[in-house]
Amino acid sequence: MVKSKWALLALLLPFSRPLSGQVDASRPTVPEIFVAGRGESRVSPDRATIQMSVQSQQPTAAGAAAENAQKQAAVISEIRALGISDQLISTTNYNVTPEQKYRPNEAPMVTGYVVTNTVVVEIRKISQVGQVIDAGLSHGANVIAGLSFYSSNTEGARHAAITEAVQSARSDAEAAAKAAGGTLGELIGISIVGGYQPPQPRPMMRMSGAVAADQMETPISPGEQTVIVELTTRWRFVAGR
Repeated sequence: MVKSKWALLALLLPFSRPLSGQVDASRPTVPEIFVAGRGESRVSPDRATIQMSVQSQQPTAAGAAAENAQKQAAVISEIRALGISDQLISTTNYNVTPEQKYRPNEAPMVTGYVVTNTVVVEIRKISQVGQVIDAGLSHGANVIAGLSFYSSNTEGARHAAITEAVQSARSDAEAAAKAAGGTLGELIGISIVGGYQPPQPRPMMRMSGAVAADQMETPISPGEQTVIVELTTRWRFVAGR
């Protein structure tokens, strides 16, 4: 009986103590200022991605596939000759589509087949973008499905954008504190909610026909891209006396 009594007392004692994490309703809350900040920094792209397709049309699926394979092999071989390694060339889509002719009150009639083989080429030298496009078009590629530029190192630009965003938030917080009749206290917290995202490939462009041997190389201008950082900050507000 004594053992049971002490066991019951041990169970009840923790609940008889005040919880250390419990919020004291009598304690005044510290006024805070919440401000969002945005920073931008420019970066020059040093890489590119090209989506290049060979599209073949023949009366039979087998014929279209054979023609497509031959042309695509020539395209890839020419791209390799530019020094692009196999690790940077990959197939992203292979599609066989029947062409159909429709007549009223009749079942659709297949008139041929279209085979499309798309490869993605990652380019580590911006100067090679025009060469890769010309090499593909001159050896059978007839669709450039997308072209995008990006930077392989955005850390420095991102840090610069963060600095600008924090400075912008501080400036707004100081103005808000002054307008409220007080001063800005110390920074309590920062939450970064946005950052750099590589751009999506440009819209599809159709390009057909071979490139003449004496034709000028396709001009490419990657321009610059913007690294954007958005963040939220919390500051302590010191009321005026």
